Amino acid sequence: MSTLLSGKVAVITGAASGIGRGIASRFVDEGAQIVLTDIDDDAGAALAAELGEHAVYAHVDVTTESDIAAAVALAADTFGSLDIMVNNAGAQGDPSSIIDADPDGFDRTAALLTRSVLLGHKHAARRFIAQGTPGSIISTASAAAIQGGWSTVGYTAAKHAVVGLVRQAAAELGPSGIRSNAIAPGIIMTPIMARTFGVEPAKSEQFMDFLAARLGPGQPSRRVGFPDDIASVATFLASDMAAYVNGTVIPVDGGATTVTLGTFATDVVAAAAEFAASQP
Repeated sequence: MSTLLSGKVAVITGAASGIGRGIASRFVDEGAQIVLTDIDDDAGAALAAELGEHAVYAHVDVTTESDIAAAVALAADTFGSLDIMVNNAGAQGDPSSIIDADPDGFDRTAALLTRSVLLGHKHAARRFIAQGTPGSIISTASAAAIQGGWSTVGYTAAKHAVVGLVRQAAAELGPSGIRSNAIAPGIIMTPIMARTFGVEPAKSEQFMDFLAARLGPGQPSRRVGFPDDIASVATFLASDMAAYVNGTVIPVDGGATTVTLGTFATDVVAAAAEFAASQP
C-alpha cells in the first residue's frame, strides 16, 4: 500500500464490522493511527489487536454525546492530535412505513443516523480549531440519501439530513480549514444486510453471496459493492489529495443512482408487441 495517510490520526465510529472495519484496516495500511469505536466490544477489541500498535479501541454509543467527545479526546491523548473524523456508525433503524409511522422509532433512527453525525462534526471541529490545524470529516450517507425508495422513511429521511448537514458544515467550517464530505454507498455486502432481513449470523456470508449473485447483474457496473470500495473513497477524502474537495456527496454505487434501474425498457417492448398483436 501507499502512505497517503502517514502521520494522520483518525476516529472511526462503527468500526468493528462492515464498512467501518474496511475503512479502519485501509487507514492503518495507509499509515494512519486510529481510534476505532463501536458498541460491539469483543469485535472492536479483536480488530484493534489485529491492527496492532496503530489502533486503539473505545466503546462508543454514538447516540450519547459524551461518548463521542471522549473518543475525540482519546485520539488526541493517545496519538497527539486529530486529523480525520469518520462518522460511520449506523443501523437500519425503525422499519415503519409512512402510513404506520412510529414517532418514537423515527426519533431513535434520527438520533442514530443524523444527530450522531452532527455531534461528530461538533467535537471534531472543536478539536481541529483548538489545534489550529485543518481537518477532514467524512460521513457515511447512503443511496437512500439521494433517491427515495431504497429504504424505510426513517432511514431515508435521516440519510437525506446527513447530506444537508455536510453541506452546512462546508459553509460554516470551511473558513477554518475543515472539510466535510459524505460517501453514499449503494448495495454493499456487509453483515448489516443479513441482520436487516433477519438472517441468522451463521448464514450471513451465504446470504451475502446469494444477494451478490442475484443483484449484481442488475447494476450498471454488473456487480455489487464491498467495504473496500468505500474504504478507497474514504482514503481519498481523508488524504491531502482531496484538499480542495468540500461539501460533496460521492455515490459509491456502481452507477445505480445515476440511472433508472427498472424494467421499463423491456416492459415497453412487451407492451408494444402485445398491442400490435391485439390489432385486427
